[in-house]
Amino acid sequence: MTSVTVTDPARDYLAQLIEKQDVEGMGVRIFVTQPGTRNAETCLAYCPPNEVVPTDEKVDLGKFILYLDHNSVPFLEDALVDYSKDQMGGQLTIKAPNAKVPQVDENAPLPDRINYILASEINPGLAAHGGEVSLVEVVEESVAVLRFGGGCQGCSAVSLTLKQGVESTLKEQVPEITAVRDVTDHSYKENAYYQ
Repeated sequence: MTSVTVTDPARDYLAQLIEKQDVEGMGVRIFVTQPGTRNAETCLAYCPPNEVVPTDEKVDLGKFILYLDHNSVPFLEDALVDYSKDQMGGQLTIKAPNAKVPQVDENAPLPDRINYILASEINPGLAAHGGEVSLVEVVEESVAVLRFGGGCQGCSAVSLTLKQGVESTLKEQVPEITAVRDVTDHSYKENAYYQ
């Protein structure tokens, strides 16, 4: 079963748009550009019968067929297509929480696994505060050096957040990690601002 949820209002709205195209058998294709990166974008496009890709996954929504781009499927896990009416008429929204997440398993290189946890578990929580965290490098084979950006930078709570939340999550998910350091941390001399 597919992982993409299309709400009834979204389905009806898309069906109206398709009707206006006046193409027999017109469907909608959903795909992710630059999947697994920070620049991932989830897109919907019209999909006339002559543009259907044989490897696409087909989802019959009754009023039209939704085609899922084969390579995008892992990144469309838990995706939601919704439509809400507002003063301007209405807005179609696509939420794809896993579009930016690289698909990795436990055999992937350490930095890849750390980035995966940051993207899938840690950054969504920090995003609420306008912050994000990225991996700078792994030093001493088990110490993750992280850079806090956005609202986290220069925030006095950063050491608290860092030590508690991020470190415990990373250590739990990536047992090889023994410690987490902030790139601005004074004990991390190579990149410290004050030497």
